[in-house]
Amino acid sequence: MEKLFKVRENGSTVRTEVLAGLSTFMTMAYIIALNPNLLTGFAVGTPLWNAVFMATLISSAIGTFVMAFAANKPFVMAPGMGLNSFFAVVVANIAAITGLSYDESFNGALCIILVEGIVFLVLTFLKVREKIVAAIPYGVRMGIAPAIGLMLLNIGLGSNAGIYSETGGPFYMLGTFFTNLTPSITKEAMGSGYSTMILYVITTFVGLFLIVALNHKKVKGSVLFGMLGASVVYWIGSFMQGNNPFAGLATASWAPPFADMFGTTFFKFNFSTFMSIGWLTAIMMIVTFCMIDMFDTIGTLVGTASRAGMLDKDGNMPKMKEALMADAVGTVAGALTGTSTVTTFIESASGVEEGGRTGLTAFTAGCMFLACMFIAPIAALIPAPATSAALIYVGVLMLSGLRNIDFDDISQVLPVALMLIFMPISGSIGHGIGIALISYTIVKLVTGKSKEISALTYVLSLLFILKFFLVV
Repeated sequence: MEKLFKVRENGSTVRTEVLAGLSTFMTMAYIIALNPNLLTGFAVGTPLWNAVFMATLISSAIGTFVMAFAANKPFVMAPGMGLNSFFAVVVANIAAITGLSYDESFNGALCIILVEGIVFLVLTFLKVREKIVAAIPYGVRMGIAPAIGLMLLNIGLGSNAGIYSETGGPFYMLGTFFTNLTPSITKEAMGSGYSTMILYVITTFVGLFLIVALNHKKVKGSVLFGMLGASVVYWIGSFMQGNNPFAGLATASWAPPFADMFGTTFFKFNFSTFMSIGWLTAIMMIVTFCMIDMFDTIGTLVGTASRAGMLDKDGNMPKMKEALMADAVGTVAGALTGTSTVTTFIESASGVEEGGRTGLTAFTAGCMFLACMFIAPIAALIPAPATSAALIYVGVLMLSGLRNIDFDDISQVLPVALMLIFMPISGSIGHGIGIALISYTIVKLVTGKSKEISALTYVLSLLFILKFFLVV
């Protein structure tokens, strides 16, 4: 392990790295089932769902292993949230234009992901993506971690723990439970979902304060053990409400559905279907995916590395090229196996908070992805509110990065302030960085400091202006 990952040299231990990898994996394990759900319209058990399920595990493992061995960083890859929903919309649009079924259109849309991954491989080899990272002003780079922190808080309290009831839904912890005037109004609005939401809230906050207590006691693996403790609370509460959270284990399928993947999505590209939407539309689709993924990945890497103390005095991360290569390889692997864009997950911050500093953290998580081909039903037992506790805790800690912002410099304060709002509201790291770059450039121009703006920063700002306001 020392030869492969230089664990001691990075101030860590094998035990810490493994626990960090398990923490990251458990925090993001929801993607295993959620990604095929979103990409197939919750058609659980169908050949396409099984294919995307396998593609999610394989591409996540491949991208994460590249991150572990090439970059030696504790960051974990998986099909990106937001990008997968956008991909599903693209598939539906292709189906509407061509008159083909959703499943047939799916293989046409995979062409977008393949081209995107190849573009990223070329740009990474040519060091273009590294230059793009360098073009992000120092103040904006330092503000990415706190903005991601707020995004994690928003996910943990807002959208991660949602429930349905006979009155509709989804209902969310922050958006529904805590925003009504009185508990009686909340109960009336949520119907039978009210008791479940009570359990969600209790589970989340028990997990959160358990993590805080364990961390205060210097317990290694505090995030991991806090999530497990919260899960136990949820399981007990479920039994008390007359539900059995383990009921699905008896009927769950434990055999990896390789046949469905090989027969449905594996190397099943349909370029004629893809090009039937028109050249201009096809190009714009590819450019949109590239921009969103590029800045989502850059933002996650810079923000999480900042929290881990991996940035140098200029705000740059060593081995950035190799880390970006993992993103490109993962995306190509996702296209070849049958899923949307693979990117660095912000939940990697939970492993970093556990002390993960090397590729051994990523390697551990990658092995867990492969293991879930056989034990996916067990991974599904970790409830959403347990992962919410970890996301909230890590999000709060990432806010500390605000101390690196010069609050007397408006060219830093305004872009970071806008990024703090835009990132959690839009749900996109890339969009948050985009609005920060635009505002930075404009502030420098109106204050007579245009010479401080690099040419590439101008280009990136213009591209985001086109994306936000002109491209349809």
